[in-house]
Formats: sequence, structure tokens, C-alpha cells
Amino acid sequence: MKQIMDYLHQKVPRAGRSFPAYYHRALSTSVVGMVIYYLAVCVMLFAAGRRVEWVVLLMAAGMLGCRYSLGRVNVRLSFYAFEALIVFWVGWHTQHVGWDYGAQHLLIPMLTFCFFNIYEPPAVKLATFFGVLAYRTVLFAYAQHIPTGYVMSPTMTVAYQTLNTLAVFNTLGICYVTFSSSIQESERQLLLNNQELHKEAGTDALTQLPNRRALLEVVSRFRTEQPTAAFSIAIADIDFFKRINDTYGHNCGDYTLQTLAALFRDFSQGRYTVCRWGGEEFCFFMPGMNIDEAGAVMQDLNFAVKKMPLHYGDIDFSIRITIGVEENDFRSSMEELFDQADRKLYMGKANGRDQVVV
Repeated sequence: MKQIMDYLHQKVPRAGRSFPAYYHRALSTSVVGMVIYYLAVCVMLFAAGRRVEWVVLLMAAGMLGCRYSLGRVNVRLSFYAFEALIVFWVGWHTQHVGWDYGAQHLLIPMLTFCFFNIYEPPAVKLATFFGVLAYRTVLFAYAQHIPTGYVMSPTMTVAYQTLNTLAVFNTLGICYVTFSSSIQESERQLLLNNQELHKEAGTDALTQLPNRRALLEVVSRFRTEQPTAAFSIAIADIDFFKRINDTYGHNCGDYTLQTLAALFRDFSQGRYTVCRWGGEEFCFFMPGMNIDEAGAVMQDLNFAVKKMPLHYGDIDFSIRITIGVEENDFRSSMEELFDQADRKLYMGKANGRDQVVV
């Protein structure tokens, strides 16, 4: 019952002229298939009764009208016309040809189009379903008390039943292939978009490094999956970065951050994950390293930064960084580990900068 109530409370878009392309494509192809079907029915009924059934030709003309209006008038109107023609055809066919030839099964693809119509409210879809169910039940009961309109040979009977079966399964096949492929493509695109949004949400726009949130997720996941594994973290800060901004401008400051981030990526060689922690601070996560190993890596990195030439316009300059390193002690929380690394960083700042504090 809850599922039914949830379905009934689904919101639908406001109806308009613009239907999804996949729905338009499926309906258009099915309508063309029905035109071919009616022409084939006309030939078979003529062969069986030796007279032209103008109703069948009018049905084919009606379907052609649906196909014409799909591209020029309104998809929703064409859908309603398609439904009306199918309902009329099933009733006429039951009365004049008979129940046993299977034309009533065309109500199934008609219902499929109804339920995939995104502009129809759920209540209307359910009402249509129960209406079609009642219609089919009444037709079946009615068909038991009326004579068959056509007397067909066994060969013609098999051929005609096969034609109706092909019409039903052809229309269903068009619906299922078109709708399922479209849904799969939509889900794939949605997944890719979500992945891209997740990536953007975890990426620093200026340096293209992971941001603080992304690194915290990496560390948290590592601690959860490998609770007994060693790791170290380090926080680095550019010495006197404010002077660069004040002396050469913020564009030069941005250039400095981008160049330094590129050095950090190149120097990594898979040994650590680096993020922009905030402002001119960067944070490093070094899985599997104790504090001595992490300190050695940071010493090498500090030396690489000293040697890194910076050229902005006609300005040549260099920078220095101070780094605080802390090892996982398997007791402290993540916040406490990062706070301790931060304290070591500012200890290095207070003791002259341009150093690694372990």
C-alpha cells in the first residue's frame, strides 16, 4: 500500500509541447508500424471476406494523421489519438472479426506508452490501467455471445493470428528497446555528472589539487579500511606569502600557488596525497610512513622548493616553505593529529621559518 501511495504522490512536469526525444521516437516508429499492420489486415480480411473493409483503411489513415501531427502539432495530442484509435480498433475487431485472433493484445503496448508518458499524473495512469482492464473484460464477455464475422481457412487463421502477434510484439519491442536504452543512457549521464560534481566539489579551483574536504575523506577512509596501518600527515605554509601579494600583486600570488602545486604533484611519485588546505597552506597525507620516513620526504620536498625558479612577467623570485609533520599514534582523533601538525608548523615559523619540524 505504501508503494502505491508513494507512486500516487509523485510529481510530474507541467504538460507542454516538448516531449522527450526517446518518447517521440518510440511513438513515431510504432505509429508507422501500425499503418503497415492495418494495410496487411485489410489485405487479409479482403482475402477472407472478398470485400474491402473501409474501417481498416480509415484506421491506417488515422495512424498516418498521428504520424503527421507528431512533428507539426503536439506529441500529447498524437498520443491521445493513438490511444483512441487502438481502443476503437480492438472493439471493432472483436465485434466484426472475433476475439480469438488476438487484436485485443494491442492494448498492452498502448498501456506501455501511457505509463511512460512523463506528463500524465500517476492517478491518470492507474485510472487508465483499470479502465483498460475493465474494457478488455467486458469485450471478452461480449465476444462469447456474438457470431464470428469472418470464416477463415486454417492457413489464413494462422497467418492472421501471426500478424496480430507480430504487431503486438513489434510495438512492445520498440517501446522496450527505446525506453530502456534511453533510461540507461540517462542513468549513465547522471552518474557521470554526479561524479564530475563530486570531483569539482573536492577540487580546489585555483591549484586543481584536492581541497581540505577531499583529503579528510581520503584519510578517514584509510583509517577505516586499515585501522592498524601507519601514516603521517604534514602541513606546509609558504613563508612571507603576503609579501608576494603586496609587492607583485595577487595574480603573481596565484601564479606562485599554481606553480608550487604543480611541483608538489610532480614530486609525489605516489608517495603522498597533497591538497590545498587553505590560503597558502598545503596538507600532505603519507600512508604507510612513520614520522622519520615522512620527515625525510618533506626535507627533500623543502629542498626542491628552494631550487624551484619562479618567473612572473619580468620578475624572478623564489620562495621558502615551513612544514610541520605528525605521525598517527593510533590514539588521537583526526582533528588532534592535524592540530598537532599545525602546532609544529607554527613552531617552525617561530624559530626562523624555512624548515621541517618533526
